[in-house]
Amino acid sequence: MSAQKLFDLTGKVALITGGSRGLGLQIAHGYGSMGAKLALTARKADELEFARKELSDKGYEVFVAPSDLSKPETIAPMVDAVLARYGRIDILMNNAGASWGAPAEEYPLEAWNKVLNTNLTGAFLVSQQVGAKSMIPNKSGAVISVASIAGFRGQMGAMQTVAYNASKGGLINFTKALAAEWAKYNIRVNALAPGFFPSKMSAGVLKLIDKQITGMTPMGRLGGDEDLMGPAIFLASDAASYVTGHILSVDGGMMAV
Repeated sequence: MSAQKLFDLTGKVALITGGSRGLGLQIAHGYGSMGAKLALTARKADELEFARKELSDKGYEVFVAPSDLSKPETIAPMVDAVLARYGRIDILMNNAGASWGAPAEEYPLEAWNKVLNTNLTGAFLVSQQVGAKSMIPNKSGAVISVASIAGFRGQMGAMQTVAYNASKGGLINFTKALAAEWAKYNIRVNALAPGFFPSKMSAGVLKLIDKQITGMTPMGRLGGDEDLMGPAIFLASDAASYVTGHILSVDGGMMAV
């Protein structure tokens, strides 16, 4: 098989949570450009429709189904809707995420639960549904989660995001545990660990520590509009057919120093 063919996603169905904007939408563009059929889910139907139009205008096949991963009852109907449309799910990108900033000693339980339920429990429940209903019966699939370098380390600078860091650390070990368990089904489970990318969620933090973060990054800049596409395509494709349980940092070298 040619190297070009290894990265081809033609005919694959990719479900992307949190796919209406930010990193999820960037990944959707990458998968669409490689031939995948796209299914996007997010909380807000209007943002999903905006993303659907943006991707459809590029000629990509797109289906959208709203869900709120912090509300477990919305997950199974969303997965069922995607399967009703496409018949299978070959790639799951667990990208939906939330954050909240507060000193640990004052951190609201409601905020802790929201972040953990979205970032970790939500990723587990979507993976469970997709695995049981499509990937395990088909003996094939790629599950990829968007973790974070925050899952490897404590607070950075002025960040006070104890729940976010805890959830991403949990997502990293969830990835490794699920990879070991589902390898027998020929399902690969990996994660991306982005550094700092401008987004709606990171805007508040970056206002405070933008210069500090770029100073800590050997490449001297934040992540860009296309920097996550290639790694996400690699982990979803046959080019990564012998890669499972891996956490790929995409951080401009921050974890190297």
